[in-house]
Formats: sequence, C-alpha cells, structure tokens
Amino acid sequence: MFDKVLVANRGEIAIRVMRACRELEVKSVAVYSEADKNSLFAKYADEAYLIGGPAPADSYLNIAHILEAAEESGADALHPGYGFLAENPTMGDECAKHGIKLVGPSGRVIEAMGSKIESRKLMEKAGVPVIPGNNKGVTDPDEALKIAESIGYPVIVKASAGGGGIGMRTVYEEDELIRALESTQSVAASAFGDSTVFIEKYVEEPRHIEFQILADEHGNTIHVADRECSIQRRHQKLIEESPSPIMTDELREKMGNAAVKAASSIGYTNAGTVEFLYSNGNFYFLEMNTRIQVEHPITEAVTGVDLVKEQLKIASGRELCCAQEDIQVRGHAIECRINAENPLTDFSPNPGKITGYRSPGGPGLRVDSGVYMNYTIPPYYDSMISKLIVWGRNRNEAITRMRRALSEYIILGVETTIPFHKAMMLSPNFRQGKLHTHFVDEYKQEITENMERIVKEDKEMVSRLKSTFLPSKRVAAVSAAVSSYMTHSMENNKK
Repeated sequence: MFDKVLVANRGEIAIRVMRACRELEVKSVAVYSEADKNSLFAKYADEAYLIGGPAPADSYLNIAHILEAAEESGADALHPGYGFLAENPTMGDECAKHGIKLVGPSGRVIEAMGSKIESRKLMEKAGVPVIPGNNKGVTDPDEALKIAESIGYPVIVKASAGGGGIGMRTVYEEDELIRALESTQSVAASAFGDSTVFIEKYVEEPRHIEFQILADEHGNTIHVADRECSIQRRHQKLIEESPSPIMTDELREKMGNAAVKAASSIGYTNAGTVEFLYSNGNFYFLEMNTRIQVEHPITEAVTGVDLVKEQLKIASGRELCCAQEDIQVRGHAIECRINAENPLTDFSPNPGKITGYRSPGGPGLRVDSGVYMNYTIPPYYDSMISKLIVWGRNRNEAITRMRRALSEYIILGVETTIPFHKAMMLSPNFRQGKLHTHFVDEYKQEITENMERIVKEDKEMVSRLKSTFLPSKRVAAVSAAVSSYMTHSMENNKK
C-alpha cells in the first residue's frame, strides 16, 4: 500500500478520498487554490499545499503545479477524484515521469473512452449493444442528411469529445438538422477544442442506467451492481438510486455482463462506470466514465463495497476484494445532490456565505460534504454543497427516509436545491418509479408548484427565526434557531 496519497481535487470528493486514506492508514496531501484557503478539505488533510489562483487553469488543472506539490510532499500516488484532471489522458504519463502512481486507468484507455466515436467502435467490436448511428465524424451537411434519413428521425447530434451533455442537439425534422450540426460543432470547438460531431438515433424517454466496474491489474473484472440516474436537467444528474426500480436479477446479469465485457475488451483497470440507455426492453451503450462517479456512495450503501478503498488497493497492485458472485444488493439507496442553485430560476448558481448550517442524522443516513458554518462557497467551481445519501430496506423506506432527512437539512445564506428534492420525493410518478431522462421537464408544472409552496413555508419560518439571532451572533442563538427550524420542518414533513 502507498505511504502518502496526493488528492488532486477539492470539496467533498477530496474529503471522501482522504477518509479512505485514513482508514487504510495512509497519509493524505491536499492541494488548494487561493479561493479554497479556508476550505475544509485543506484542513482535513495531513498536509496541504497552495498551487495557484482561483481559476481552475491556474490551480486544479495545472499539472505542473500539482506535481510540484506531490514531489515536495513525497507523495507516491495521486488520486484525481472526478472532474478536473480525472479524465485527462496525459495525467498518468506525467505522474509516471515523477515516479508517482496515478489511481485510475491508463491514458490509452481514458483517451479511447473519451472519444464517443472511438468508444462506439470499440464497443461494437466487443459485441456490446450501441445506439444506431455513424462511427465517424460528420462535417458535410449532405452527408449528415443522408445519415439521419438512414437511421430515421428523431436523431441526436453529439460532440465526440467531452461529456455532460454539452452541445447535444436533438433533431426531429430535416429542416433542423443543418442548424443543429453547425451549433454543435461550434460548441464542441469552444468547450473541448475539438469540433468533431456524430449522429445517432435519438432514444425517446429512455432510462439512464449505469453499472459500476472494478478491474485489477491481474486480469480480474467485475461489476458492482447498477444505479438509476434518470432524474436530470440539461443532461446533468440530480438524483440517483440503486438499484434501478426496474431491475431484475435476469436484467442485471445481462446488462452487468455487457458492462464487464466492455471494460475487459479495452484492458480497463481501477474503478469505472459503463452507462447505458434503456428503453422498451432494450439497452444501448452510452459512454464509459473512466473515474470514480459522484454517485458512488449509493453503490457502497447497497453492496457494502468501499469503492475508493478498492481504487487505492488496485492501484497499489492488490487483487480485487471479491468475485462477481460475492456482490449482493441489499436494500435500496438514494442520493440527492445538494447544490448552491435556485431551482425556481432554472437552477441558476447561487454562491455565497453559509450563515446557518446543520446536516441531518439518524439511521441509514450519510452526508458527504465539504462545507461548514460561515463557509463561503466560491463562484469559480461546481456549485455542489454536499451529497445526501439514504439507505432503506426497500425503495419506499428509502424515499420516506430521504423526506425525513431533507426536512432536517438546514442551509441558510444561499439558495439550494433542497426544495426541488423535497418536491421530487412528493411526486407520485417518482414514488412509483416511472422514471426517464425527461422526467423533470415532463412534470415541471407539478414540481414547480410543490417547490413554490415549500419555499414559501421555509422562508416564512426563516423570517420568524431571524429575531432569535442576537446581535452578538452567539452560538447558542444559532443553535436555538436551527433547532426550532428543524422542528417546524419535521412537522411539515408529516403532513
């Protein structure tokens, strides 16, 4: 096992990796920007190094500065977390030049899976189902029209590089295609430095189901069950759960085998995720994420496998913790991403100072967070405050437990997505598991009306609580206010 691991990331994922290090009795090293000098993750680590200014290019994307910190600290491994440099194909080679082990797959694999066109070709070759479409870049409008006609409308125009739904355009009619082609090429060039786009059949109202993969350096590859990630907005996940409400043992075996085949065929190592679209009994390869996922805690909750520990063990040369037959799904887990965003204004970012904070507790509950009372959320990075994870013996218990947990979660000073999550837990269609990737848009009116009511109730209570805050802002006053707010929230939750 490693002696010291540098975590090349920030926020909750940095703390998550450092917790795994502590349990493995490995020292952790944080790197932080000037905007994060008062961050919790920098204080949590055994050592911390300033690596640059607030802009990601000056700090968390600056490989040279990060490796300088690694050398100075004597770290023998580097964990990239997710985002930033996690899927940079050159990172492994750069680490190797400095005698540092990257916790992740090889640069060759990252590069292959980072191209949607290349990954489609590889999956087809491996016998993994892919969505009908073309396997090369499209630049000529006439060629685009021929491809769309051959596979049938609607189609989706995608950037080959990048991810997160950036630049995707759905086209329902021939007249829209050329504009969509030009728009996607422009966005792709700006966002990823690569204007290559391709066209594939648009699967209407699909479910987004993914399989967690673990693969060691001794040829062993397994899947660690499934997750449903269909609740999204603008292709960004908001709520995830495990297992998928539609999953059966037979379907899990079929999709899981395809995921293992996908990983094995490219010589994958470490943790990764194979994502599928599922519709009308069929599933298709979507993409592979060559890193740990934001939503990994729900897999840990239902399988008991510590995925980050496994990442570190695999990178240090150890074999997998278990065989495929050892992976059992027990109960149900749900994760809500709590972001500093206003869900009533199209999820607009709302960075600022947290003036009141109390996280929920109780059975079956986990909060992965990187914030604290009086912490100022900087405007330079992702707006995530925390991830709220619950486990229940079944899906219904997990939903009711999430409702209870959300009612206890107090964050004052910034707008958050908590009202959205409260509204979702009240949605009859969500409770019945009738999910698809356009769920939020389809039931927007119902969700918005519930959010407006929830926000109004919460604001009225916060307004009444302000009188309890004394000018000196004593801790006792804050505690009393938050306790009163929690009591009110829990009473509302019972209604």
